[in-house]
Amino acid sequence: MPRQQRPARANSTRAKSSRAKPAGPPAAARGRRPSTPVATDGPVLELDVERIAHGGVAVAHHEGRVVFVADAIPGERVRARVTDAAHTRFWRADTLEVLTASDDRRPHVWAEASVERAPDRRAGGAEFGHIAPERQRALKAEVLADALRRMGGVDRLVEVLPVDQALAPGVRADGTGWRTRVRLQVDGEGRVGPYAARSHTVVPVSSVPLAVDELAALAPLADRFPGARTVDLVAPSGADPQVIVVDEGERMPRDRRPVTAEIVGDRSFAVDRDGFWQVHRGAAATLSKAVQDLVDADRFDPRAANLDLYGGVGLLAAAVGDRFGETVRITSVESDERATTHAGANLADWVGARAVTARVDRYLAQLEADAGPGERARLRDATVVLDPPRSGAGREVVERLVALGPRQLVYVACDPVALARDIGLFRERGYELEALEAFDLFPNTHHVEAVARLAAIV
Repeated sequence: MPRQQRPARANSTRAKSSRAKPAGPPAAARGRRPSTPVATDGPVLELDVERIAHGGVAVAHHEGRVVFVADAIPGERVRARVTDAAHTRFWRADTLEVLTASDDRRPHVWAEASVERAPDRRAGGAEFGHIAPERQRALKAEVLADALRRMGGVDRLVEVLPVDQALAPGVRADGTGWRTRVRLQVDGEGRVGPYAARSHTVVPVSSVPLAVDELAALAPLADRFPGARTVDLVAPSGADPQVIVVDEGERMPRDRRPVTAEIVGDRSFAVDRDGFWQVHRGAAATLSKAVQDLVDADRFDPRAANLDLYGGVGLLAAAVGDRFGETVRITSVESDERATTHAGANLADWVGARAVTARVDRYLAQLEADAGPGERARLRDATVVLDPPRSGAGREVVERLVALGPRQLVYVACDPVALARDIGLFRERGYELEALEAFDLFPNTHHVEAVARLAAIV
């Protein structure tokens, strides 16, 4: 198979720009050693698993100490080896054997990630693959509800919904066949595979079951790539699937990055081939519909100074425009210049749409400083959509948004703790959580996506 070269990923805050996939550790670490030493001779404990924690590990106790244990399900009893005892308040452990199994345990969807393998040879990236899909979603809902209660001060029943099959053809009921982008690491001998869980050790594999079928068929898992850094598999919805080998030291000027197309409904979005796009085949359509549904039409003013923050290539701004018409006024703000360029073209159907390259915090500060009385009124009438990086919007952005006083905020989040923290900050400043939807856009992993609407308390 001929090699197709691509540039290394941009080191942006989130390559949508701002939600970049991890670019990986320095070359010296890849495939050579774990990011932190992992004990292979720690004590072996029998543990009763109590609940799930944020990050995909379960919680147990041993002699009063919390133990975070991987590859276990609440309600199980397991034998687990302690891999990190450096902390006085908690330990980390890997399951070695399941003594009493949950009714929700199933054979792992990825044989190379199964508990039957030694922990340091288990493929990472499918940490919930041994759990029945319905229980996976229930556990994710528990984590989100717990975060909202503890950090947001909100008691809310949460349901995590599967992706509508009509939006994701080819995705299977067991949570496989959904990833349209897969990164394989390359070790010092040229072998490819994912990293082992919580490690930078490359694990050779014979399958990539989370990948869409066209990528699984192309994956060069038995080949060797000496001198390469990564092998990326990409299946854009508007272009042919590709295998892209990135050699060590390879760089390409940003203005020469290959561009591809992603299709959502009747629209085509230009995006850098190595730029951010949601990896689940149905995610872009799912989030577009969720944003459209959660915007309160009675509060929406198409002539207001509506904002799409951390806007990437304009996906969610387009969702707002498609719901409310071609006269919608909306500004998409994104720190990555390449993404902003694409957003300008992708939003050309709306006369009042524009794309601005700026950091969101600085843009909001300048907006507040420069706005005259008329613009301040349009900002108070505005709807703000924000889709921040995994770390969330944070205190400064929250405070600047509250100072502008928009009518409603629609917040898209990929981290439940960051979302809950920001909801708490908004609530302290007079905005209340009105609606919340959550989606299983990352089956067989612990990740979950949520969309929330907040509005000022009148």
